[in-house]
Amino acid sequence: MKIVLLSGGSGKRLWPLSNDIRSKQFLKVVRNEEGKKESMLQRVYRQIKGASLNEGITVATSAAQEESIRGQLGEEVSLVVEPERRNTFPAIALSAAYLYFEKSCPPDETIVVLPVDPYVGEEYFQMLQHLDWTVQTGMADIVLMGVKPTYPSEKYGYIIPAAGHNMGEKETVPIFPVLEFKEKPNLIAAQEFINRGGLWNCGVFAFKLSYLMDIVQRDMICRCYADVVAQYGKLERTSFDYAVVEKARSVAVVSYNGEWKDLGTWNTLTEVMEEEPIGDVSVSKDCRNTHVINELEIPVVVMGAKDMVVAASPDGILVSDKVQSSYIKKYVENRNLRPMFEERSWGEYTVLNLSVDADGNRAVTKKKFIQAGKEIGEARHQHHLEVWTVLSGRAVISIKGRKHDALAGDTFTIERGVLHSLRAEEDTVLLEVQIEEAED
Repeated sequence: MKIVLLSGGSGKRLWPLSNDIRSKQFLKVVRNEEGKKESMLQRVYRQIKGASLNEGITVATSAAQEESIRGQLGEEVSLVVEPERRNTFPAIALSAAYLYFEKSCPPDETIVVLPVDPYVGEEYFQMLQHLDWTVQTGMADIVLMGVKPTYPSEKYGYIIPAAGHNMGEKETVPIFPVLEFKEKPNLIAAQEFINRGGLWNCGVFAFKLSYLMDIVQRDMICRCYADVVAQYGKLERTSFDYAVVEKARSVAVVSYNGEWKDLGTWNTLTEVMEEEPIGDVSVSKDCRNTHVINELEIPVVVMGAKDMVVAASPDGILVSDKVQSSYIKKYVENRNLRPMFEERSWGEYTVLNLSVDADGNRAVTKKKFIQAGKEIGEARHQHHLEVWTVLSGRAVISIKGRKHDALAGDTFTIERGVLHSLRAEEDTVLLEVQIEEAED
């Protein structure tokens, strides 16, 4: 069994902490058993390893998120990077081709596809063995995991199983043929689906590798992984549900009755967060059920707030009632502003200032943190020069092949087109100013 983790999302529902690059799965706002903060991506990856399923984990993502994933999971993580963002069907198809051509997985290998951001208990990952068993016995072409609902919800699609036809190897693990799928309903319809035994569709799929490769090879001629990458645009821009699951001859669902939460909104995310504020925050004693997260280097004071979320980051500031926070997407989806905070494989940076003068000259000021032992690899910029000022730490900076020891207070100017790199000997903070002159 091989596991593919789907990492995508635009980060609109958890703005301003999330953005197009730092989506919700990268936010370090939950704690592990040791009390240390970790992201949802790190949590799921750790849980998979804890369930002894780490032999073959591949993360499918976009180029914009590649460095964030490597920064959180390490350089050795196996990544499939989409040439362009399309949807879950192309991403899963590309991952299947990667496993088939690059990893030489046998055609009858079970592939299990999971989202990277559910908040789940350990038993969730134990259930994957039952998906594998169902695929390998040939009971169905596609096997899904369905979550037993705890309340009628309008947020999820529903899987309606054929009642009374348990295909499971054990009665304690219900596995049913799928009768039909239902889109996100209103509350009345949701209750009707639950009364019929309906399960929440949590986006977990399992199938034999050969099954999906046959679909890929119907769409294109491919003799290697590079062929699929080159023809990626030919794959239909649609979801895996529509392109594959709903067209399959036989579909089964494994019923999961354990902990599962979709932490896609502030309202649900704060349910699993520690109560104390995060960052430079002061909260009055009369605040109730209020979460405050501050990533800025200026203080935030909250007084008398009830059932609210306050979040401040370089991308913006949110002050919202928790229930209303679920509707934030429509207020920010048309704000096409560049992300002001990014995680990279070497550390992170914050954009402090963007300015354009009267002559059209553009300046971007960034504060960069580079972890000890990490490198900002060789690069040359044709359109702007850079000025680096070391604020703290110790690094070795290479400019035109010449190495310079860099300590706090040192400043370096890197002209346009000049090859340069940096290696941090210890944790290093530097101020970077990019200056791009206006074209004549």
